[in-house]
Amino acid sequence: MANEELLSKLKTIIAPYVQNQEGLKNLTENTDFIKDLEINSANLVDVILDVEDEFDIEIDNESMEKMLTVKASIEIIEAKLAEK
Repeated sequence: MANEELLSKLKTIIAPYVQNQEGLKNLTENTDFIKDLEINSANLVDVILDVEDEFDIEIDNESMEKMLTVKASIEIIEAKLAEK
């Protein structure tokens, strides 16, 4: 799956949880979910669950803790898809 496609799907998944809409408009690989998008930690769990459903993957706790930026999330999603 291409990076742009992954980024687009990820953006759709996180959109309902974003408090800072300006941050969402300027989304890049370096965007931090908590600092830049103001997604709270409870909603971050929802994002992870939505990602698991969307890509039909399972994300372990260690990977979950690393999914704080767009880039880290894409890398983890790609790794999990490659394991399938």
